[in-house]
Amino acid sequence: MVAGTIIGASIFVQPSVISAQVPSPSAVTAVWIVAGALTLIGALVTAELASAYPRTGGVYVFLREAFSPALGFLWGWAMFWSMHSGIIAAIAMVFATYVGHFVPLGDAGVRAAAVAGVLLLSAVNYVGVQHGSRLQTAFTIGKVLGILAIITVGLAADPTAAVPGAVEGTPARFPPARDFALALVAGLFAFGGWHMVTYAAGETVRPERTIPRALLLGTLLVTACYVALNAVYFRLLPLDTVVTSQRVAADAAAVAVGPRGASAVSALVIFSTFGALSGIILAGPRVYFSMAQDGLLFRWVGTVHPRYRTPHRAVLLQALWTSVLIVTGTYRALFTRVIYTEWIFFGLMAMGLVLLRRRETYAPTYRMWGYPVLPVLFTVSSALIVVNQLIADPRDAAFGLAVVAAGLPIYYYWTRHAHR
Repeated sequence: MVAGTIIGASIFVQPSVISAQVPSPSAVTAVWIVAGALTLIGALVTAELASAYPRTGGVYVFLREAFSPALGFLWGWAMFWSMHSGIIAAIAMVFATYVGHFVPLGDAGVRAAAVAGVLLLSAVNYVGVQHGSRLQTAFTIGKVLGILAIITVGLAADPTAAVPGAVEGTPARFPPARDFALALVAGLFAFGGWHMVTYAAGETVRPERTIPRALLLGTLLVTACYVALNAVYFRLLPLDTVVTSQRVAADAAAVAVGPRGASAVSALVIFSTFGALSGIILAGPRVYFSMAQDGLLFRWVGTVHPRYRTPHRAVLLQALWTSVLIVTGTYRALFTRVIYTEWIFFGLMAMGLVLLRRRETYAPTYRMWGYPVLPVLFTVSSALIVVNQLIADPRDAAFGLAVVAAGLPIYYYWTRHAHR
């Protein structure tokens, strides 16, 4: 689930964002390594917290335990209205767009295909977490094998087939720190979703052991895949092509094996995005279920299906709202303006680990290595990411903060109403 949720469409279609910010193969590689390292630190933090609180809800539970129910509520609030539902809608649209590569679809057809994909995978997760996890496993194996195939073919391809001006003729230079930071944000976006495995802790066998191992191994696997894929891109394509291409994996495959390679990669993107959707759709309802169990959402959201033993109403609620975002197109504004705000919560989560370590009642079965240096480094890095976004795009960043902050009056109204 960790690897399958992280690997979606970004690594196949948009390394151009990173290459445009840091126009040097060595610097691009450094971005992917640093992004993977930060993700690994976040995974270590999350792994310890998950071993201490192996309950359904993940980050929501960690923030609630470390700080207050109000902060946990804000995480769930932002998840439902924008961060989580928005990413489902965005990935579903990428999936549907690539389906249009094989089957002609207009704008309405693309949206219909995206909604159909969301509803189908929601139905799978409605009827049981085992069905969802098996589907996720199958898609993860398939996409990793596809990535290995691209890497193998790319490294085995005749170097003379590469486009003139590929990596050999590209000067190595390190970019300014601000450009590197902007590129790092784009890289971290491609690693998004690493924390979602903790949402289903309550339905995981031996979560105190399984989840830390999954986070560590999954993050390392994804980092290795990303670095290797970028090495292939730069081996076969010149820097200018990588910067401008919106389908860089397809372009690299076309150089290696011809037009059929581009079609094969397009099919892989469909497969990969569908697999990522499966994991993300599985994860979200567990947070809303946990919030409802704590009295922070309607009680009916927290009910378990008598036969399938899933948070079926939360699954339906997420599917309906995501479909609305797809049909109306509002997911674009929400997603691009709000997605960075999750790093506020990630930084607070790492800070919360430091606070929890001082409590006598805190008893994790797994303790991360590198404490306290790594949690503090992760907290500072998260703060820099947020500040950098505020400076680079103050209007949209302010909108994202406003969406999150709007949950506070709702929380206080809800809690006062619940106690009456």
